[in-house]
Amino acid sequence: MDKLDGRSLDLAKTNVEALKQLFPEVVTEGKIDFEKLKVVLGEEIETHKEKYEFTWHGKTQSLKMAQTPSTGTLRPDKETSKNWDITENLYIEGDNLEVLKLLQKSYFGKVKMVYIDPPYNTGNDFVYRDDFKDNIKNYIHITEQQTSANTESNGRYHTDWLNMLYPRLKISRNLLKDDGVIFISIDDKEIDNLKKVCTEIFGEQNFIGTFIWKSRQNVDSRNKTGISTDHEYVVIYCKNIEGFKLKGKPIDESKYSNPDKDPRGLWMSNSILGLANSSQRPNLHYPITDPLTGRIFNCPEDTGWRYSKETMQSKIDDGRIIFPKKDDGRPREKKYLKELDSTFTGISSILTEDVGFTLNGSREVRSLLEGKYFDFPKPVSLLKSIIKQGDEQDAIILDFFSGSASIAHAAMELNSEDDWKRKFILVQLPEFTDKKSEAYKSGFKNLCEIGKERIRRAGDKIVEETGKTDLDIGFKVFKLDTSNVKLWDPNIENLEEGMLEQLENIKEDRTNEDLLFEILLKVGIPLTTPIEEVQFNGKIIYNVAFGSVLLCLENEIDLHIVNEMIKLKPEDFETKVIFKESGFLNDSVKTNAIQTLKKNGINDVRSV
Repeated sequence: MDKLDGRSLDLAKTNVEALKQLFPEVVTEGKIDFEKLKVVLGEEIETHKEKYEFTWHGKTQSLKMAQTPSTGTLRPDKETSKNWDITENLYIEGDNLEVLKLLQKSYFGKVKMVYIDPPYNTGNDFVYRDDFKDNIKNYIHITEQQTSANTESNGRYHTDWLNMLYPRLKISRNLLKDDGVIFISIDDKEIDNLKKVCTEIFGEQNFIGTFIWKSRQNVDSRNKTGISTDHEYVVIYCKNIEGFKLKGKPIDESKYSNPDKDPRGLWMSNSILGLANSSQRPNLHYPITDPLTGRIFNCPEDTGWRYSKETMQSKIDDGRIIFPKKDDGRPREKKYLKELDSTFTGISSILTEDVGFTLNGSREVRSLLEGKYFDFPKPVSLLKSIIKQGDEQDAIILDFFSGSASIAHAAMELNSEDDWKRKFILVQLPEFTDKKSEAYKSGFKNLCEIGKERIRRAGDKIVEETGKTDLDIGFKVFKLDTSNVKLWDPNIENLEEGMLEQLENIKEDRTNEDLLFEILLKVGIPLTTPIEEVQFNGKIIYNVAFGSVLLCLENEIDLHIVNEMIKLKPEDFETKVIFKESGFLNDSVKTNAIQTLKKNGINDVRSV
């Protein structure tokens, strides 16, 4: 019986394996021979000491942070969840760096869109301080004390911000689908550094563009520069530019009509003039004749026509060229709605329509929660516009700087409008609210409590206003914690005591359900996968994903339990069976259990 690995996905090992697949000739005794790799890559190697690069103090350590697996877990919290049994949405409380690591196996390549609104590094917002040696312990320490800001007087002002953001973006890229996209809100303070980091992580070729939106409604006359900064940015990168483009803006179909009852359907007139300065192309310069009136139209000398003479005549014969009745008019062509490659057109980089202001976002939160709990929440209208640009019907949308949970609100509203099935995963550090704040006085002790309540109320309001009761307005809450398994979370300070504790390797204050979800994360099963609890002889068998994984985490397991699990084995695909290492009645039962499972076609048997 194999032991489960208690760590999240080892990204460094994954990268090495990818290299081995691409260039098997550079592998020597299982390791990468970099001298051979240089030969394989030929002239694409940068050897100069002086080269274009973006670096800062701590960058190497940040990369190590991203590649170091996590041994933590996510513990279910049904009490603060909503519609636990049926929802496919997640709300995760914890340090997003560790959470992103823990999501690697279960959500690798499954997220369609990432949207984040990270700290802008204004001097007052919190910048996470990671600990390379033990970030889980560091997280627990953070949640037991007030967080601190990153003021401009700090000599590592930009450096600390970069060291915070770099590993998180690095890991988040792995979660994106091949056609996935990331949107990042930012302002003038760090946009230059943000784009340089994203270019390194996602690749310069995968830069899509930058949206600019008017975030301030009124001019700020207090700004010492004399310029009121009324805008913010949304920086956009995709995972793979091949075949990728934003959805764009829906075409205005009201511009199309069919006054002549053309059997090809709705159309609009379009210019047939050539491009400016195309006078050097003689094949575009020729007269055309109206076949009904015989009137001749000469081409403009500076542009010519858009099409060659042969193509133009073909369009005339097909009735696609409209000739004017007035003397000062020019011929135009019919563009048919049904012949368009897409019903969407390009979108402006300046978002001006229906995206609201930051003030609108504040009002939305205040209206729902009856109090001013966030200073600068993004308006739902802005986030709906962003979601539409990288969308698909069953998209998973990830926001690991969740804040006021505006992205969840936006996704639920969109689902109510088009009946799609978008799902969200939100991650938020449970930062304390200021004891003097309105939020604290209203009973919200940390930001997660506010975010969850906002989703609850927003969902209920959407259902009330639309009458649609089949919407997914729930969310499963999980909280970051140390592993449930002592073996995966060793007592380094007292190894002798730790060895004695391995006789029962599950921590005393943890439940079987805690252990269940840790196992799902470690074997790569999404946290919203259907789970059936099968009761047998007073014990519970967990049937995950219709038999894909069968688990019994009880004590005193006998062969009757094993035989009951065999009955749950699916006929059309392989199954994995997992027990608790110390759960069997005795060693003889454990040995017989493994043999019985193998005789019945179950060869993947593991223990924790």
